[in-house]
Amino acid sequence: MSGYDALASSYDALMADGAYRRRADFLERLFRKSRIPVRSVLDLACGTGTIACLLAERGYRVIAADGSEEMLTQAAAKAAGLESPPLFLHQAMPRLRLLQPVDAAVSTLDSLNYLTRTRDLRETFRRVCRWLRPGGQFIFDVNTPYKLRRMDGQMYMDETEESFCVWRTFFSGRTKVCTYQVDLFRLQGDSAWERNFEEHRERAWEAEELRQYLKEAGFGEITITGDLSLRPPAEDEDRWIVRCVREQDHL
Repeated sequence: MSGYDALASSYDALMADGAYRRRADFLERLFRKSRIPVRSVLDLACGTGTIACLLAERGYRVIAADGSEEMLTQAAAKAAGLESPPLFLHQAMPRLRLLQPVDAAVSTLDSLNYLTRTRDLRETFRRVCRWLRPGGQFIFDVNTPYKLRRMDGQMYMDETEESFCVWRTFFSGRTKVCTYQVDLFRLQGDSAWERNFEEHRERAWEAEELRQYLKEAGFGEITITGDLSLRPPAEDEDRWIVRCVREQDHL
């Protein structure tokens, strides 16, 4: 099984350290630097919708897209009590299509690393640029090559009251892809455990590649900083924040 099918129902509990509110605060800080007022936001690869819901709670009109139906089911349930919930779309990143442009686009927690083919990353950048208003920001984060290379041969464990997850990671220097083999055990009843296996892949994208493909897609003012920071990244940075602006004359 690939993607987040089995993991969807346990994702939020396992990712409790994602610092979602801090990320939403940081995104708002960057929105205030936008050339244009930010009222509508695209959350690309929204997962279970935590960031999308936080932004909706703060008054933004949010469109949230993801390629996993299971993740979107969790997201819709989470948004059910909101006065103005996000509009959820079942769309893979390279197939993004909206009904109208947005003022800003975001993608968090290394979603773009999951695009392991160059053509898919370039097409995603083109599509995001197409649906951004001129002057609008695209803000995303990626796991750095430093982090993904360092994960080769590692094993990680996450545990909650009702689930236990084991991650084994392998990095290929030839393909620049880090493979995560995930065993998820979920408690069924009082003593029985259900096992699911998933395999995930993340591509290590170099800063120069990201800059080149963003520029080709029609973005300018490209900056790369450390995680949740406006400062240049350290050499041993685990996560980069990438910010860019759709150029005015891009068609």
